[in-house]
Amino acid sequence: MNELERDIIREILNIGLARAADSFAVIAQERVMLEVPNLDLLPSTDIIGRVREYQARYVAIQSDIRGDFNGSTFMFFSGQHIQRLSKVCLRMQVPDSLQLNELQESLLLEISNIITGALVTQLANILKASIYGAPPLTPTGDLSTALHSLMPDPDTLQPLIFSVITQFSDKNNSVELPLMLFFDRATFEKILEIIRTYDFLGKTQSAA
Repeated sequence: MNELERDIIREILNIGLARAADSFAVIAQERVMLEVPNLDLLPSTDIIGRVREYQARYVAIQSDIRGDFNGSTFMFFSGQHIQRLSKVCLRMQVPDSLQLNELQESLLLEISNIITGALVTQLANILKASIYGAPPLTPTGDLSTALHSLMPDPDTLQPLIFSVITQFSDKNNSVELPLMLFFDRATFEKILEIIRTYDFLGKTQSAA
């Protein structure tokens, strides 16, 4: 992957995340700010380590991507984020905690469903792929188990990590809402093949 291809993938993500941010802003009733996504290719062991670091400090919501692509998204909600979203969306005054009640869990699942759904829809449109997001869930136990379907052979498979940080903004304060997007190696190769063939204006590039 050269720098141009990396920039193209980042721009595709930006388009999808912009739509996701608009949808999220309607629910949160506030501005949503997005940072430019990081794009990393990491060995499986590094991926597991990074996910476990987030799991120690956040509540994780998982949504799988199926169809032409094989992947997963994880959204990570902090205790402060849960507190503020509960206040804004549920009109609930709750402490800063990672412990969820049924209503809070449903809220986080719905937010993840909207954001992941908007992102997947944009990816499908731009890359001309038949993909969809599975219903989100709250994984239990070690998150590395949830990623097993993407890396059945950790010694040879190097999934692609899109590391995206979004911010939920309320007046002058902001809380990071990390979103991590994982694709397996076969999907990454498909994406590269697509962006090397199309110019994203609907025309096939002519051979040099």
